[in-house]
Amino acid sequence: MSSQDSWYVIRSKPRGESAAQTHLERQGFRVYVPRLLQPVRVRHRWVDRIEPLFPRYLFLCADVEKQSLAPVRSTVGITEIVRFGNEYATVPDEVVLDLMNKAEPETGLHRLQRPLFARGDPVRVSVGPFNGLEGIFECHEGQERVLILLELLGRGTPVRIPIDQVVPVFAS
Repeated sequence: MSSQDSWYVIRSKPRGESAAQTHLERQGFRVYVPRLLQPVRVRHRWVDRIEPLFPRYLFLCADVEKQSLAPVRSTVGITEIVRFGNEYATVPDEVVLDLMNKAEPETGLHRLQRPLFARGDPVRVSVGPFNGLEGIFECHEGQERVLILLELLGRGTPVRIPIDQVVPVFAS
């Protein structure tokens, strides 16, 4: 990256980030599309899926004195170069480098952690036979199950339940 290079914000077509990246790189541009390993629920199980960290946006590094941005607008997968008035939107180098550094070195992916419960946190069962009951979080039992204490028949009863059936109770 030379001293004249700047990071520009590019808006892609829906789900067009990968195509846009491929075609921009073929034109000699340096492109960064931060991606996220996102846990999603599929058929009652958590599955990791790779998604863009900023859907429909990517970063393009170029020196506009040496390389025109005009072909970018007509590149496959691109909707527009983001502007503020007549000026192209740029992102400070530090921001993009910080994003790159926060990604996992092996995969280049970012991770967002599912909210973890701490012992003693109030929780509510959101589905299943205990739907609507509130209890106290005790501990995680593997990645997919938790142990909570539910008030059943006048006493705290330990219940093992899938983690995706439990939500935090926030004080109002």
